[in-house]
Amino acid sequence: MQVLDGQALAKKIRACIKEEVQRIVQMGKRPPGLAVVLVGDDPASQLYVNMKEKACRQVGMYSKKLLLPADISEAELLDNIGALNEDEKIDGILVQLPLPNGLNEHIVNENINEDKDVDGFSPVNFGKLHLGIKGFEPCTPKGIIRLLKEYGIQIRGRHAVVVGRSNIVGKPVAALLLRENATVTVCHSKTENLAEYTSKADILVSAVGKPHMIKKDMVKEGAVVIDAGTSKVDGKLYGDCDYEEMVDKVSWITPVPGGVGPMTIAMLLENTLEAYKRHVLKNTDSQ
Repeated sequence: MQVLDGQALAKKIRACIKEEVQRIVQMGKRPPGLAVVLVGDDPASQLYVNMKEKACRQVGMYSKKLLLPADISEAELLDNIGALNEDEKIDGILVQLPLPNGLNEHIVNENINEDKDVDGFSPVNFGKLHLGIKGFEPCTPKGIIRLLKEYGIQIRGRHAVVVGRSNIVGKPVAALLLRENATVTVCHSKTENLAEYTSKADILVSAVGKPHMIKKDMVKEGAVVIDAGTSKVDGKLYGDCDYEEMVDKVSWITPVPGGVGPMTIAMLLENTLEAYKRHVLKNTDSQ
């Protein structure tokens, strides 16, 4: 068994981004800017937003955090997003999910300018992903593919099984695996005999958020296991997969924490830098 070290790869990616941002600033240009919108005071969301803000600062990007009350109206939230769409210092906009009850995340994502949608959740970017057109890819799925490629793991021709069908991880990672020419099976809460599918996977991606739901007897000998599901029990973070139990059976596995999570933030920074380049080049071309 070998560990897919997302922490180490993310550190390398962030170092490269930091160097590029420094070159941009040394040329007398403004740094790339990311706005993170947090609605309400959910502790987990606050933690994620603070981590993203800190990561921005560490690579020299401009970070703007917009804290909005949980009882904000949808119209007011959309007005705030509209202002960020027009803000020339902002290249990427991220609205932290989940949103409080009464706010429709699909409508919110629809109103983020597709060129600033660094989370890849707008209908335009989501559509581009499934059509195989270049756009912003959701950060966690993008990080998973990067991790597999960095460690030289063959995707082409392999049978990949994705457990979970969320718009954030399950569906987009299935689309990206298809793009890499894997044969993909998607399982979900209504799948009967889940182990029948997971035990045939060359590459298993689980993104459910149920602690240790994937056991050793549910994975194939020598499989590659990507654990993208996290949940907290008594303050401790668990993945979907029983890491300790299956380490001797699989060929590669991501730890929780330290696997997929750090890659998600690294891809967010990478998408923001890409958005900046498109933004600045487009403005330069129009002058």
